[in-house]
Amino acid sequence: MIENFKTIKHDSCEEIVEKKSRFIANLIYVENEEDALNNIKEIKKKYYDARHNCFAYRVLENKNIIQRSSDDGEPSGTAGSPILNILEKNNIVNVLVVVTRYFGGILLGTGGLVKAYSEATIKGIENNELIEKEYGYEVKISVPYTSMQKIEYFLKINKISIINKEFLEKVTIFADLTYQDYEKITKELPKNVIRNLEIKIEKEKFISKKIVE
Repeated sequence: MIENFKTIKHDSCEEIVEKKSRFIANLIYVENEEDALNNIKEIKKKYYDARHNCFAYRVLENKNIIQRSSDDGEPSGTAGSPILNILEKNNIVNVLVVVTRYFGGILLGTGGLVKAYSEATIKGIENNELIEKEYGYEVKISVPYTSMQKIEYFLKINKISIINKEFLEKVTIFADLTYQDYEKITKELPKNVIRNLEIKIEKEKFISKKIVE
């Protein structure tokens, strides 16, 4: 089972030109394989007049990685595989990359094609933002109002994301925690807070831990 990965913060589009051929890299966040396939269809409709729409994607389904690639008429191994290799090496998941080529009249050769499709993909990744996802918990933390500021401060300095708050008899804070965060919150909080602390795991999930620069 995969325990962490990176994904893109938003969809993006970048372009390079190699010997008059245009290579347009669309990076699209996808939740599953069906989502990826639907987006490939849309990209092919958008660039219907292009010579090639080569792609690769990696998606997480049932805690396993599904990955596919296509050269879409380019020589075997010169387009889809290089794109997929870059996603694999960077541990990028839930992302579809489609690199569209408008032929410029000059043959690039297999080496030139690999270079161009790779550069377009790398440019797309470098000009996007990567979010690191880590397996952990969504938890519900209930504390008296008198302890709320201490809890919030602890979460803030440990860069733990607060999802929501409820104000009833007690303050209930919903937060995303990594496994390490969970150990820390149950061991390192001041004793006078721990005695009044109620923490319940709502579900296990992949959470956004930090932005990778």
